[in-house]
Amino acid sequence: MRVAVVAVQGDVEEHEWALKRAGEELGEDVKVVWARYPEDLEGVDAVVLPGGESTTIGRLLERHGLVKPLLELSESEVPFLGTCAGMVLMAREVVPQAHPGTEVDVEQPLLGLMDVRVVRNAFGRQRESFEVDLEIEGLEGGEFRAVFIRAPAVDEILSDDVRVLAEYGDHAVAVEQDHLLATAFHPELTDDPRLHAYFLEKA
Repeated sequence: MRVAVVAVQGDVEEHEWALKRAGEELGEDVKVVWARYPEDLEGVDAVVLPGGESTTIGRLLERHGLVKPLLELSESEVPFLGTCAGMVLMAREVVPQAHPGTEVDVEQPLLGLMDVRVVRNAFGRQRESFEVDLEIEGLEGGEFRAVFIRAPAVDEILSDDVRVLAEYGDHAVAVEQDHLLATAFHPELTDDPRLHAYFLEKA
C-alpha cells in the first residue's frame, strides 16, 4: 500500500512513523511517499494532509502544483486523512478565530473536500495547547489520547453525509465523510496507532 504524506510543511516524519506502525498492526506493508510535487502522488492508495500552519501549507500546495492532483484523487475516492491544519484545508468553509495578540489571515487557501465549517485556533493559542482522552466512534480499545496544538474545530456540519466521530466541548473534533477523515488533534504525536489503522482500512 502506497500512502502519500503531503510534505510541503508540517508533521511529515511523525505521520510516516504512525502509518508504518499502523500497517504493522494490520499486517500491511505500507510504503510512505513524501509528496512535494504532482508526480509524487501518482499511484498512491491514500493521502495524509498533516498538521502545521494551514495558510502556509495551502499556499505551498498552490505553488507546488498539488491542488489539482489532490482534488482529482479525492474525486476518485482515494482516502484522505487531514489532521489539525489538514482539517482546515479539507473544509468547505473556514472561520478565522481571533484571540488577543494574534493576527488573523483571512486569505486561507482551501481544498474544500468536506462539508464542514471549521473554526481556526478554536481552543486558543500555542500556550493553550492541551491533551485529553476522547471517545472516538468506530475506534475499539477505549479512549484515545488526543493532542491539541493551536487546534481548529468543526462548528457546523453542512451535509448529512458527514458523521461526527468525536466531540470536545461544543465542537466536533473528528469527522468522517465517505472516504474522508479529519481530526482537530494530532494522532501522529502519540504512540497509539489505532486512528491511523482505522484510516488505512479505508484504503
